[in-house]
Amino acid sequence: MCGATLRTAGGEPVVTRRNDGKLQMRAAQPGKLTRQCEQVFLATLGVTCNVRLAAAAAGAAVAAFYRRRRRDPGFAREWRLALERGYEALEMALLDAGSVHSHEHDDWRHNEPPPMPPMTANQALQLMYLHQKEARLLAEPPHLRRRRGETSDMWSFRVAAMTEEARRREREKFEIAEAARRADGKSTWKDYLSTSPRLAQIGGMTPLEATKAMYDDSRALFGGWRLGDMADDADDG
Repeated sequence: MCGATLRTAGGEPVVTRRNDGKLQMRAAQPGKLTRQCEQVFLATLGVTCNVRLAAAAAGAAVAAFYRRRRRDPGFAREWRLALERGYEALEMALLDAGSVHSHEHDDWRHNEPPPMPPMTANQALQLMYLHQKEARLLAEPPHLRRRRGETSDMWSFRVAAMTEEARRREREKFEIAEAARRADGKSTWKDYLSTSPRLAQIGGMTPLEATKAMYDDSRALFGGWRLGDMADDADDG
């Protein structure tokens, strides 16, 4: 969009709001923001979620758009909607960047590693000690670390509440998935339980096993003692 359409040349009929709140048709002053300029600002805001970048793309000061938002309820509504769309775009971009299918940051893995810089055995052991938890063990997530000034009881309560909330969300995700499967006519977990075989049918003996004796009288049970032998010893005593 050319820069000439982003500013009024002067004399164009525009609808403005007076100080008393009423609308009035007036002749535009030169150099004012046009409707096209607003659209450029909103379109950029809907992609970047950044007011300053959107204002720079429209070639105007940030204060001019804030002033337009205060005076025009329609522009204020579109500003809010553009921010919502921009926030969703940023959120999806962040999720995509963190996905294992994203190749945004993995160029280094496809190149030959640089040579190891010279170091002493003590320096190598120090580096291994510093990064052992993160490289070999499970590093503590930042949100689970004890905060500055946080007592032990407060930290325990916060971690327990976060754990319970994580479990609740997992249960909620499972229930949503179950409802979606049920809506599609697919079997759910409850259907699987209702159709599972009875316990009496599980572990039944084969015909070959049925012909065998349950136990061998010549072999000791219960740690070397048979119940009958224990009863005989008791009678002898």
